[in-house]
Amino acid sequence: MPISNTYLTHLDHLACSACSTSFPADVLQSTCPDCGNPLLVRYALDVARSGLDRDRLASRPNRLWNWRELLPLRDTAHIADLGEGGTPLLRARLLGQLLGLSEVWIKDEGFNPTGSFKARGMAVAVSRAIELGACEFVVPTAGNAGGAAAHYAARAGAKVHVYMPRDAPLANRAECEFAGAEVVLVDGLINAAGALAAQRARDYGWFDLSTLREPYRVEGKKTIGYEIAHQLGWRAPDVIVYPTGGGTGLIGIWKAFEEMQALGWIDGPRPRMIAVQAEGCAPVYRAFHAGAESCELWPDAHTAAAGLRVPRPFADKLILSTLRDSGGTTLVVSDEDMQHAQSLLGRSEGISACLEGAATIAALETLRRARQIDPSECIVCLNTGTHLKEPPLRQSSRYASV
Repeated sequence: MPISNTYLTHLDHLACSACSTSFPADVLQSTCPDCGNPLLVRYALDVARSGLDRDRLASRPNRLWNWRELLPLRDTAHIADLGEGGTPLLRARLLGQLLGLSEVWIKDEGFNPTGSFKARGMAVAVSRAIELGACEFVVPTAGNAGGAAAHYAARAGAKVHVYMPRDAPLANRAECEFAGAEVVLVDGLINAAGALAAQRARDYGWFDLSTLREPYRVEGKKTIGYEIAHQLGWRAPDVIVYPTGGGTGLIGIWKAFEEMQALGWIDGPRPRMIAVQAEGCAPVYRAFHAGAESCELWPDAHTAAAGLRVPRPFADKLILSTLRDSGGTTLVVSDEDMQHAQSLLGRSEGISACLEGAATIAALETLRRARQIDPSECIVCLNTGTHLKEPPLRQSSRYASV
C-alpha cells in the first residue's frame, strides 16, 4: 500500500555518541567531525509522547515504515521501499524444551527482501542519503550488506560501488552484480575493504555507507526492537541474544527500547543484550572480559560465518557500552557449534537460519549452564538471515534412494 507523501517525523538533531556534540540533522553527515566517532539520530520524544499512538503505528500495512514518525525522512517521496521489515517472531517451543528453557523466540530476519536484516539498515540509509542529496554510494561488505545496498540503490535510481573480500560467498557477489552494482574484490578481510572504500569515497565524492560511518543504518535496524516489543504485547523480553560482527543491530535494538521507554510505550527494564561472536574472530568478547573500553584488532580472523568475521568493529565503544549498560555479556561459539545449532533449529522448528543466526542458538546452552540466563526468562534470539545464500559447508549422505 502506498505511503502518504509527507508526514510529521519527530527528527530533531544528530549527536555524537562519544563527545555528545550536536549537529544539524538536515545536512549529509558521516562521523563526528570533532572526534571521529559515530553520530546517532535524536528525536523530540517529549513531543512525540503526547502525539503518537503505538497501536495505530503498529497496525499500518507498511512494515518497517510503520514507525516513520520515529525514522529520519522528512518526505516519504524519497523512500526506497522493497517491503522490508514486519518479519515474524516465532515461538520455539520444542527447541526451548530441548534446551530446558520455557520461553524462546526467534526473530526471523530471513524474510526481508534481500534475505537478511541488512535490508532494514540500507532501506533507511539509502533513502535518507538520497533525500539529502547523495546520488552515488560506496560500501564495504562481508556479503549481505553489499547485496542490500545494491538493491536499494537500484530502487532509488542511484549508483553503488561494493567492496568485498575476495573470498566472500559467491551468492553475495552475484546478488550485487544482479542489481547493477560495481563489485570490487579485495585481498583481505572487511577491514581492508573498508579502508579502500573510504579512500574511494574521499577520491570521488561517493557517500560512504559503511557500518556506523553514517547515522541512518542504525535507524533501520532499530525497527527490529519496535517490532519485538509489539509482537510480545508491548513488553520487553528479558534477554536478546544477538550475533555480533559490526554490531549495528545490537546498538539499534538497544536504542529502540530506550526510545520506547521515553515514549511510555513499555514498562520495566530494557532487555539484557548478549553478543555472540565466533571463536575465530572475537574482538568484542576479548575487550569486554578484559574490562577494556575499545577493541583491538583480532589477528588471523577466521570463521565460516562471514558476517561475524569483523576483526575490529568501528563502533566497538558503542557495542561494549550497550552490553555493560544493559547488564548483558558476550560469549563465543565454534563454527561446529553453529552448524549443529543450524541443523537443530531446522529439525526442531523448521526455521532456516544463517550461521550467524544459528550462533545465538548455540550460545543458549552455555548461557543457561553459566546461569547467565534463567530457564523462566523470555529470550529472543536474532536470526539475521536465511541460510540459502550460504555455500554448502558439508554434504549430507542421508538421502533416500528409489
